[in-house]
Amino acid sequence: MTRRATLAGISAGLLLLGCSVGAPTKSEPKPESAPLSAASADADATTTAEAIGLLRGGTAFVNQTSYRSDVDIASQVTSLSHTDNVHKRLTAKVAAPGGAIEIRMIDDEVYMKTSLSRGVGDGWMVLDPARVPSDFGLSFAPGKNDSGGSGRLIDAIVTARADGPEISGTIDATRIAAGNGISFRPGPGGVFPDSARRHAFRASLDTEGRLVSFLMPEAGGLPNASLRYSDFGTTVTVARPPGAVAAPDALYPQLGLGGGK
Repeated sequence: MTRRATLAGISAGLLLLGCSVGAPTKSEPKPESAPLSAASADADATTTAEAIGLLRGGTAFVNQTSYRSDVDIASQVTSLSHTDNVHKRLTAKVAAPGGAIEIRMIDDEVYMKTSLSRGVGDGWMVLDPARVPSDFGLSFAPGKNDSGGSGRLIDAIVTARADGPEISGTIDATRIAAGNGISFRPGPGGVFPDSARRHAFRASLDTEGRLVSFLMPEAGGLPNASLRYSDFGTTVTVARPPGAVAAPDALYPQLGLGGGK
């Protein structure tokens, strides 16, 4: 895992958790299989669409109540955030090899301190939203306000099947768009292993139909990764850090997908 991968970008107040996968493995011959009938293919597509519908419905809480999100990639990069989009409050901390980033958001105010950026000190800073890169999307706006990044995972699902509150299937890790939460980058040569396009996942809904976990096991060169939601409805209190200063010019080029080399 590289420093560039861990300091890739921030969205909805949370550092993009990225991990570079290993070198692609040599492709093995694929066993021949009988072609699916049209009826079977339609049934599989319907099953997948129904499961995806449950997952999308399971993330409606993002716009309705406060919640906690935890992300872990190979126990190397972790994040913990408490988000209340209704009242526009967020706290987040990302730990990565070599340091950490903390963020606090109150309405349109964004505060950050980091030990991963160069030449900016280690105290609290106030960010100027007009100066941050577009892929450093700090926002409470619907569609951009999920600190766990579940929508990007759901968008990359290839097949899925629901068994009560448990949903399992395959996901194309190469299609997981940039953003906060789980994200992967290709290894040397800019190539993903073939298996990354049909990587296993499993997810769980709670008794109220809310998404509470999305897990991707280690396999085929990709590390294990997990996203969990909890603490629904808990009050999120955010204090303005005393002594925060305007972020220096040196910080902004290091934010977003172009920073942190």
